[in-house]
Amino acid sequence: MRKVLLSLALLLSAFVLKGQDVVFEEVFTDSTLRLDYVLCGDARHQAIYWRQSFETGAWAGRRAHLAEPLLKGNGQIRVLDPESGACLYAHSFSTLFQEWTVTEEATQVQKAFESSFQVPYPKKPVDIEVSLTDTHGKVSGSLKHRVDPKDILIRPLADKGYETRTLLEGGSLAQTVDIVVVAEGYTEAEKEKFFKDAGRAVDALFSHEPFASRKESFSLRAVFSPSAQSGVSLPRKGEWRSTATSSHFDTFYMDRYLTTSSVWEVYDIIGTVPFEQIIVLANTDIYGGGGIYNSLTIMNSDHPTFVPVLVHEFGHAFGGLGDEYYYDDMYETQYPADTEPWEPNLTTLVNFQSKWADLMDHEGVGLYEGGGYQSKGVFRPAPDCRMKTNQCKDFCPVCTRAVIRMIDFYTQ
Repeated sequence: MRKVLLSLALLLSAFVLKGQDVVFEEVFTDSTLRLDYVLCGDARHQAIYWRQSFETGAWAGRRAHLAEPLLKGNGQIRVLDPESGACLYAHSFSTLFQEWTVTEEATQVQKAFESSFQVPYPKKPVDIEVSLTDTHGKVSGSLKHRVDPKDILIRPLADKGYETRTLLEGGSLAQTVDIVVVAEGYTEAEKEKFFKDAGRAVDALFSHEPFASRKESFSLRAVFSPSAQSGVSLPRKGEWRSTATSSHFDTFYMDRYLTTSSVWEVYDIIGTVPFEQIIVLANTDIYGGGGIYNSLTIMNSDHPTFVPVLVHEFGHAFGGLGDEYYYDDMYETQYPADTEPWEPNLTTLVNFQSKWADLMDHEGVGLYEGGGYQSKGVFRPAPDCRMKTNQCKDFCPVCTRAVIRMIDFYTQ
């Protein structure tokens, strides 16, 4: 059955990529521009402030179909030509800040969150436009500013000297999806444990389709960033540890939600190592983790569910897949009935034709109510899937196709 589902998804994975008219070499160099921002506000109002810029290592991102992301995401960063206004590069994302804005706390206080984005380094001055969207897909905050590549205050980012090992090398930067694994909560004495755990992460990811069949399309590198203390902070027990990325459980007061708000520090740790996706590996056996689209995946290293949960969270961060489970205890509906979700495996039926209508009646694909944390009004493609339960080993055909499309988007 697993091979049948994969073959079906491969057969139906062809799609048209737009925005192929921008020639990378004409407008960008083979370097990376890192842009740091502060995202702040509350449930009603959001704002974006530019903090600083760095020139880092070689560009690891896509070099084709530059002007339009595959998925809309909860926000976008666009590089624009100042004279014509034409989009030269666009990248979509989601953020921890936006997740926070739909919590009850966001109705009571304003907060600020760090965020970082990478774009190819421009040859000439460009306009950078960053926008955030709400649950209805409407712009809730935006910022536009000029960047001159010759600006003397763009700092070349120096590596911190952390040991880096290549775990998998499928090809050149332009031919592969480049993933970096960052150590969190590992002391100097636990360095070899980290690299062993990072190897387990590689094994876990490529024991699942469609990653297994597309292994040559990926490269993975591990960066050992030592922590002063072993383990991860556990606020509910008053246990705070000094660690490399300051991660902690109890994010938004949810026991199992393990995240880090120190995004700039994560990027500093990575330094000039080329990457498109980040996995923060947290040295703990407590259940928890998180995956945010085109932001990062963070995972505990030693819980028995390490393998299925890592693949699930990477499905969020890389594939842009939504959660297919539900419990109806969210403070605010994240998928309103009048808006089609941008996630490829969820639908409110507002625009179902844009989702998996072409896969209906294939290998159990259908419309199953319940998903996106809501038992009513949101539909998923299959009775069970890797994005629904830890017990289901495989992605359903819809999620499989979505991951294949994303791999192709980055590598072709």
